[in-house]
Amino acid sequence: MHFKWNYEPPTPEEKLAAKELGDKLSISPILAQLLIKRGINTEYAAKKFFRPQLADLINPFLMKDMDIAVERLNDAMGRKERILVYGDYDVDGCTAVALVYKFLQQFYSNIDYYIPDRYDEGYGVSKKGIDYAKETGVKLIIILDCGIKAIKEIDYAKSLGIDFIICDHHVPDETMPQAVAILNPKRHDDTFAYKNLCGCGVGFKFMQGWAKNNGIPFSNLIPLLDLCAVSIAADIVPVTDENRIIAFHGLKQLNQNPSIGLKAIIDICGLNGREISMSDIVFKIGPRINASGRMENGKESVDLLIEKDYGVAIKKAKHIDEYNELRKDIDKQMTEDANTIVSKLENQKHHSSIVLYDENWKKGVIGIVASRLTEMYFRPTVVLTKDGDFATGSARSVTGFDVYAAIKSCRDLLLNFGGHTYAAGLTLKWNDIPKFRQRFQSYVEEHIEPEQTEANINIDSHIDFKDITKKLHNDLKRFSPFGPECTKPVFCTLGVYDYGTSKVVGREQEHIKLELVDSKSSDVVNGIAFGQSASARYIKSKRSFDIVYTIEENVFKRNQIQLQIEDIRPEEIKEENKTEL
Repeated sequence: MHFKWNYEPPTPEEKLAAKELGDKLSISPILAQLLIKRGINTEYAAKKFFRPQLADLINPFLMKDMDIAVERLNDAMGRKERILVYGDYDVDGCTAVALVYKFLQQFYSNIDYYIPDRYDEGYGVSKKGIDYAKETGVKLIIILDCGIKAIKEIDYAKSLGIDFIICDHHVPDETMPQAVAILNPKRHDDTFAYKNLCGCGVGFKFMQGWAKNNGIPFSNLIPLLDLCAVSIAADIVPVTDENRIIAFHGLKQLNQNPSIGLKAIIDICGLNGREISMSDIVFKIGPRINASGRMENGKESVDLLIEKDYGVAIKKAKHIDEYNELRKDIDKQMTEDANTIVSKLENQKHHSSIVLYDENWKKGVIGIVASRLTEMYFRPTVVLTKDGDFATGSARSVTGFDVYAAIKSCRDLLLNFGGHTYAAGLTLKWNDIPKFRQRFQSYVEEHIEPEQTEANINIDSHIDFKDITKKLHNDLKRFSPFGPECTKPVFCTLGVYDYGTSKVVGREQEHIKLELVDSKSSDVVNGIAFGQSASARYIKSKRSFDIVYTIEENVFKRNQIQLQIEDIRPEEIKEENKTEL
């Protein structure tokens, strides 16, 4: 598959502004132009971007209900009430529970934590969880990364004399639960300046507020930032403003002094000795934390994340790694099954969305399958499986399309739903799936833009190989951490050639290891093109081609720059698509 390449060359005015900003910052105009594209136009703003400061975090008491939440927590501690920290079974929920539990446990011992079983209890607040709280004498539940729609469940808890403090980031309905306090920056009545916190981020702001109220130095919270960084990366929230500050310092903590539990995962992943990035979290650390909740019970992940003994932690990490290997096998088979269904449904190509269901698919893996299908077919996707008499499912979306709004439009067919722009969950009656599919697809057809269902690459800058220097690469690192709305810069070089030594590699000969030159310099540049071996024959023909890529450090050869090539365009395809560049 070849992508559509999108590029807007800088205007003369933008080039001049980039040169002036680059001179002030002692960086290449190429990178100064990237700052301007991100809305960073001054030396002061650039320095704030490159050096995020914890002192610039927003005052937690500007979040609605923060003062009430802190007061209720203080009251619980003063009365020696039993507190239960309760969270979702995904990475965001598990890290949030671990963060709040670890921090409060330093000051208060009458505290417990709970993660619902995905298969036995389902998503969010469960009656079983509330009954457990009642049986163990809990008077206050702090719920993280869920709860914003648990109206009936929280009413039930209230009838048992149990209060709730909700720390959530999912979109609320007009009517919210009768909790003592609801911390959620997406509340319609909340003026908190940053709306894109993850669930763990909301939990962190709560702990920041409680610490501030009780005269506890902020430095006591810094060791918990590694959990926040893991959550921000794994939950795919924008890495901007407040999240950027937290992720920047969280990555620093993760690399320099991670918690025992995360250190064990790092060692199991084979990341020891490497500088860990947001990408490493997304593809290595996050899936292992998730695997416990997908295959068995997420509580095992929290057990690991709060562990203080490395010997015990490494055993737990190995056990969770086994879950992850099992998850990968199931995920691969389910994705192949789903892909076969889509391929056979010829009429799917006439729809802008995909809705698939199979009663034998594993509930804990359908979200991953939905993500993979979205990446393959560039369409909002819902994957459902049977859960008793009901269908439960996960939805994933393409860039710029609000899948939560699409699902909300079918709410009269749904028993439960929740989520945000790019990911959502839903439950409905099994027999209502055909109606839901029709309604969902109609909504998508009406609201999606044609370009959102195409394979697009947005190019930040056209450069030549002579521009790729160690200084450029080092300065480029300062743009990290990368993530949504702060993506890794994508470059394009036109008219490159095989140096004569490029070759196909990989267990199934599916990748290309490239050694390339262009007409502007004699330097040989190394690159890797994953899954693009179909282009090898053309590359070896000595004809020129264009490439789109990111600039990386070779993990096997320190200090060596390597291009990670996202797409390869032969000369004749360029001619057909020359209006794109």
